[in-house]
Amino acid sequence: MAEKYNTMRLSRLPVSLAAALCAGLLATLPLPVLADNLQDASRLMKQGQFGPALEKTEQALAAKPKDAQARFLKGLILTEMGKQAEAIVVFTKLTEDYPELPEPYNNLAVLYAQQRQFEKAKNALEMAIRTHPSYATAHENLGDIYARMASQAYDKALQLDSSNASAQSKLAMIRDIMSTSARPAAVASRTTSGKVQAATPAPAPAAKAEVTPVSRPEPSAAAKVEPAPSVQAPEPKAAAPEPKAAASGKQDVEKAVRDWAAAWSKKDVKAYLAAYAKDFQTPGGEARDTWEAERARRINRPDPIQVGVENLQVAVEGERATAKFRQHYRSGKLKTSASKAMVLVRRDGKWLIQEERVAN
Repeated sequence: MAEKYNTMRLSRLPVSLAAALCAGLLATLPLPVLADNLQDASRLMKQGQFGPALEKTEQALAAKPKDAQARFLKGLILTEMGKQAEAIVVFTKLTEDYPELPEPYNNLAVLYAQQRQFEKAKNALEMAIRTHPSYATAHENLGDIYARMASQAYDKALQLDSSNASAQSKLAMIRDIMSTSARPAAVASRTTSGKVQAATPAPAPAAKAEVTPVSRPEPSAAAKVEPAPSVQAPEPKAAAPEPKAAASGKQDVEKAVRDWAAAWSKKDVKAYLAAYAKDFQTPGGEARDTWEAERARRINRPDPIQVGVENLQVAVEGERATAKFRQHYRSGKLKTSASKAMVLVRRDGKWLIQEERVAN
């Protein structure tokens, strides 16, 4: 079985840095230098320039070797670079120096899960929850770990007794649930309450998750963004018309998403896989060929597939777009609905999927 780790969520910044500041742990930081280097590193990482991003982080650490925020960012960059062993060292050391922070434990669990070390992943998540009982992401990831451990147990049962219909049914259900809920490990922005929210661009204007100077704690990102209170005015002005280029871009993205769902429903494997960019972030970081073979196997099962897209919302920013929608999936006896988010990039005039996840 090709295990998938795409439902596990990777924390972006320590949520408890504000508490650490209050305790005086970071009171002697050379703030201007650290803040500039960390902001540059965060920006470069988002642009996929991991080497330069790592250099900026190292510069920050040269000024303050014990800085939790810089070390955490370094661990993220190493993870993005595929240097799992080095990232594990960074996050492990953070748990030793700052045991009150739950995010390093969470990220260790994600890395351990990618290496199929589920027991270590479970222990790390239990530590994260122990330090921060309201840390929702750790609870969700722990559920994923239990599902994967159950999958292994059912798989072992079938190896011992291939005629075990009950184990076959349970294993198939878990695999399908993990497949239809697939999303890449998502980074999350820090909060002051221990809860995290996936830091992906939202359709409505919202503050982007950035590495902020520790002297400027940001508001909780876990709180849902509520609409601003309405203000009655005698003569409200009509909203400015959306530029034609932006409207056209949204329509193209919407079409790309619906074509992707249609190809999946028609079991057109070639068209379905062609909807993904070459640099698509495969679940768990597995090889693209392995991921494609697994997707083709699932799509080509005998049962018909129905995939519906509802409440599609699109935000376009240059050559990058975010689509959020409600996905309805049905195949055989399995029927699921989930909120989904995609990041698409425009390549050679086509909008292709670069990331996908189940949204909060």
